Amino acid sequence: MVITLALVGILALAIMPFSELVVQRQKEKELSAALREIRTALDAYKDASDAGKIEKDAEASGYPPSLGVLVTGVKDARDPKGGLLMFLRRVPRDPFFTGDPDTPAEETWNVRAYGQPPDQAAGGASGESSGALSGTDAAGKDVFDVTSKSARVGINGIPYRQW
Repeated sequence: MVITLALVGILALAIMPFSELVVQRQKEKELSAALREIRTALDAYKDASDAGKIEKDAEASGYPPSLGVLVTGVKDARDPKGGLLMFLRRVPRDPFFTGDPDTPAEETWNVRAYGQPPDQAAGGASGESSGALSGTDAAGKDVFDVTSKSARVGINGIPYRQW
């Protein structure tokens, strides 16, 4: 009986790190899918802007002013009925976001926008990205990329904010 209990204990200790690895791998898949979904929507917005479907200022880059615009939609400049172009049904949450669970999904990401130093959202050496710089109104406009706010490192050794 004691031997059986000891074997079960050893197996339980061996399975725990494995189960944590499985959970981390699943979250990494969710992060990869969320990044792909948002970046595809950003590119689709830019393509629509370049094609003249979205009105923009002459000096504008053609990227959306915020992640929320991808969900709420923009007026189709070519549609005489004033239809909306929608790019996302919802902004996915960053699966590694550790802040308040009531935080809106748009605020779980670092955004890279024109007017921001390139290393702010990526978590470069010159500054840690903070909530103050995550909004497009803080450092620029025209969101062209998103990164995770997590300081954790992936299974592959690359920090999540550099994915």
